[in-house]
Amino acid sequence: MNNLKNLRGTVDLLPVQLIKWQNVEKILFEQLARASINEIRTPILEMTELFIRGIGEGTDVVSKEMYTFVDRGDRSCTLRPEGTASVARALIQNQILSNHPIQKLWYMGPMFRYERPQAGRQRQFHQLGVEFIGYDSVRSDVEIIALAWDILSKLGIKELNLEINTLGDTKDRANFQKSFLKWLEINKDSLDLDSQNRITKNPLRILDSKNFQTKKALKNAPRLFDFLSEKSHSRYSDLKKQLDFLKIPYVENFNLVRGLDYYTHTAFEITSGALGSQATVCGGGRYDDLIKQMGGPNTPAIGFAIGLERLILLAGKELEVPRNTDIYIINQGLIAESLAMDLSRKLRNYDLIVELDLSGATFSKQFKKANKLKSKSIIVMGDNEAAKREFLIRLFDQSGDENKEEVISFDNDIKLENWINKNLLAN
Repeated sequence: MNNLKNLRGTVDLLPVQLIKWQNVEKILFEQLARASINEIRTPILEMTELFIRGIGEGTDVVSKEMYTFVDRGDRSCTLRPEGTASVARALIQNQILSNHPIQKLWYMGPMFRYERPQAGRQRQFHQLGVEFIGYDSVRSDVEIIALAWDILSKLGIKELNLEINTLGDTKDRANFQKSFLKWLEINKDSLDLDSQNRITKNPLRILDSKNFQTKKALKNAPRLFDFLSEKSHSRYSDLKKQLDFLKIPYVENFNLVRGLDYYTHTAFEITSGALGSQATVCGGGRYDDLIKQMGGPNTPAIGFAIGLERLILLAGKELEVPRNTDIYIINQGLIAESLAMDLSRKLRNYDLIVELDLSGATFSKQFKKANKLKSKSIIVMGDNEAAKREFLIRLFDQSGDENKEEVISFDNDIKLENWINKNLLAN
């Protein structure tokens, strides 16, 4: 019989690996809370039409990468490949924007794309997304870029580089596309096959090609930047001035268009030189037309997404260290074991990590287990202690210090709390 295995492009996150994940997520949650951003949770499974309309039929995501199937109700369903379209759908469907047109939201969870698996990129991957809904000021562009930059910096990620571009508005891009399509017709043979196929489907994405031959040819192509209106130019200039004021370094990349059709004006990516060829850690941009295009009110918006797998690869090794056990309860004897169970429940209410030894092994073996776990303190309880309804509590590595060791009655909660505050919570 063949052994069952996980599907290619999916991974098991085991307890020892999840220590780092949980430490990273804790920092993310704290940073988002400090920025007054609220969480939203949308289904993993959506109607396929949502992503066709929201992301764009000509994009690689929709045409090549989505996990789509027909369910028993003969509906076409898709495992979400990204989060923005789902957030927009949720806001429209639940009529949130009519009463609360300004929203700062974040989401986190698994996404699915059929891609070639590699380090930091899986077919089931995890993403943090932040969306500022209803904000049209360039200050919101600056704030969201600064938020992404600060989150990555807070996690200790090195060699960060910010690339920015402006895609203008719908009119700017329409004017550019006319000129660009003419150039593409003349220079089609200079492009790689993938880019040639994009000419009729998604020509803007050709600008972001990684093919050396195509990149060389594009140096002579028209630039979107040259087709921007005065208003779009002014907006982009303000963005750069405010980033300069905040001392956030950036590089302009006029070929940066991102992979989704809904972007307008600001587009940005943050890369890390520590990640090799797949260097993008965070990507985002403005999408002023998306919500209206999906049947909602005319609503400006900007957002970004961070791939958590890449974040985990880059985050510092100090985040791999688990929090040590605060109290290890060594216990033996029928009455002692019952009292120890009761005590463990009480101790966890102090926000302590409490390990109750359930092995029934000798005191010597239980002491060794407490030492192996590097427990900060121990409680010892046997038949003698149980008969008196008391227990010994002490700091594990300072057992000879009388100030760090006490015998406490089960009914003396005040004395127990004082010992915990003094020895475990003081720092």
